[in-house]
Amino acid sequence: MQNVNNDSLIIETPNGKLCPVRTVQKIVEGKWKFIILFYLSKQTIRFNELQKLIPNISHGVLSLQLKELERADMIHREVFNEIPPRVEYSLTETGKRFLPILNTLIDFGRDYIKNHDVEFIKTP
Repeated sequence: MQNVNNDSLIIETPNGKLCPVRTVQKIVEGKWKFIILFYLSKQTIRFNELQKLIPNISHGVLSLQLKELERADMIHREVFNEIPPRVEYSLTETGKRFLPILNTLIDFGRDYIKNHDVEFIKTP
């Protein structure tokens, strides 16, 4: 059984060693995190704009996924002292270090779509 250190999102294996693969998996797990990171790689985005870009995501799920990414130091949340309140999200340096990985996944996805029957991926 694996132990999760909730403070740092680091995954320990049964022998007590840290597992980099499980650590990354824990950081980006969630249906929308890759898509959120993709949009934030393009620009700083406000919460409502991000929700419009991802129309199938609920307010609560978006909020939770953003909090988890912020906790993992992948994104930065900036609150402006304005009325009405304004909150913007952007990538941190850690999040920017993830971009080459994200771009590799995007390239893999393009190649996979081109070379395989992807009907099984489509959701009803």
